[in-house]
Amino acid sequence: MKRNKKLASPSGAVDLMSLAEIVERFEGKRVVVLGDFVADSFQYGDITRVSREAPVLILRHRETRILPGGGANATNNFVALGARVMPITVVGDDAAGDWLVESFREKKVDVSGILRIKGSITPTKTRFLAGWAHTVGQQVLRVDYEPQSQLTESHRKRIQELLHAKLKKADALAVSDYGFGAATPEAVRRALRQEKRAFPVSLDSRYRLTAYRRVGVTAATPNEPEMEVLHHTTIGQNTSELERCGRATLNDMKLNSLVITRGKDGMAVFQPGEKTVHIPVHGSDQAVDVTGAGDTVLAAYTLGLASSASPVEAAHIANIAGGLVVMKRGTATVSRDELLEAIRKAASETIT
Repeated sequence: MKRNKKLASPSGAVDLMSLAEIVERFEGKRVVVLGDFVADSFQYGDITRVSREAPVLILRHRETRILPGGGANATNNFVALGARVMPITVVGDDAAGDWLVESFREKKVDVSGILRIKGSITPTKTRFLAGWAHTVGQQVLRVDYEPQSQLTESHRKRIQELLHAKLKKADALAVSDYGFGAATPEAVRRALRQEKRAFPVSLDSRYRLTAYRRVGVTAATPNEPEMEVLHHTTIGQNTSELERCGRATLNDMKLNSLVITRGKDGMAVFQPGEKTVHIPVHGSDQAVDVTGAGDTVLAAYTLGLASSASPVEAAHIANIAGGLVVMKRGTATVSRDELLEAIRKAASETIT
């Protein structure tokens, strides 16, 4: 029986071995990440009893794990996929900020663009996970710690200077805007005005996607719930509504490509003048943990574009990466070797 190395989707197909060749080119790509760094803290405990003080469970603390979150998770995914990353962000002068800087320094990441703000705190999301002995812990509570003050003009000026300097050596710019102020449309606009060459500029913005319209962003990777909020609608299985929202966003923002991630329903890829490509979810549609999956998609998609992939090829790569990361617990990454192995396995299993 003849083997077919093409991966089909409802509106097109890509050659799986060409995807592997693209991923091979990820190594050494230089990417500037402008974004909000977050510390993801996971507090694990065992349920011991119900409190006498109130009808609440008492957890006996077992361990604490801290992982890079937000733009820091995107940066971590770029590193895992083989890129040379130049992050530009701000963190507080606290323990979480110390940990983030040191964790990237240990990975040989250029940390000169991580600004420390005296008297401020690093955005931290603390998740409490409870379970019985020998069971998997489930999240029962999340507490967020957020900086209360805005960035000063001197900090914004320094971010602008760093962007201007580091983009001169970059193959791509990825913007990871979680709403804490390190990434702004104006900073991107000013930086790109100074650049005389074209390169991919990708965007993942939690709350203000269209604020980046016409600033030079070439690609965006929102999820379906973000699109629903943006367009005041519900998409679900209504592909006509998905098409309307996707086309409106693509045209309004003047993008070269728009990828909408849809959880168990995969992805939809929009390009000007092209039919929408729907990509089924990779692997199981029963995700273990979707925390940070959008950061993985942003990293894989950006590196695909920076490695001369078409938007559809880059989306297939990002779809596979996303399918791998949601099967891991906590804020996780996918390595270049893992991604290559998954692509090659899919190629060997695809049979006509």
